[in-house]
Amino acid sequence: MSTLVKICGLNSPESLEAALACGADMVGFVFFPKSPRNVDLSSAQALSAQIDGRAQKVALLVDAEDKIIEGVIEALAPDWLQLHGKESPERVQALRQKFGRPILKALGLARAEDLAAVSPYEGIADALLFDAKPSPSALLPGGNGLSFDWAILQGYARRSKSQWLLSGGLDAGNVAEALRLTQAPGVDVSSGVEDSPGVKNPAKISAFIAAVRNAGAGGSGRSCSKD
Repeated sequence: MSTLVKICGLNSPESLEAALACGADMVGFVFFPKSPRNVDLSSAQALSAQIDGRAQKVALLVDAEDKIIEGVIEALAPDWLQLHGKESPERVQALRQKFGRPILKALGLARAEDLAAVSPYEGIADALLFDAKPSPSALLPGGNGLSFDWAILQGYARRSKSQWLLSGGLDAGNVAEALRLTQAPGVDVSSGVEDSPGVKNPAKISAFIAAVRNAGAGGSGRSCSKD
């Protein structure tokens, strides 16, 4: 099965088109005002129309109230809700039931002991996303360009029945090694395809997706070029 690729933090028609043209499976949009990748509802509606069924749409939210989520769903019509805050398993389950959307729950990892916090979400969230745990002083819960020791997840793919993605500090140069170590069924990237926070580079998006496809094809995957 092909490795699932999610490009997150998209906020312009050009970067979105690069992700779609190169075959991203999921495209993510951030609804968190503190983030440089934040999109307003009007922009989200326009970007949603551009997708036209070519990829699954993911709305990234951080400890959002129900009313905020309602507005996001109306504007973006997301296929997934990504919860990137401190949402409890009970909150995840409640949102899943109320809004009828599958939930992608992000969990921060720094040490092997952090995996103990994962099991309460297994079977509750539809998929998990493992990101680098931010420092206590970090302003953002993700998208900080940090990686973690991928060896923490060695063997997780074999023993887990959950769908999951690897995130945190990935880019075109290291994603093949990350996949080799973790056997992750999917990867998520944001800052690793940017020139600066919130400014995506279409060439980096293309290179990242090509690197993932090449890794899965033993180096024989096709590349994607953009003019």
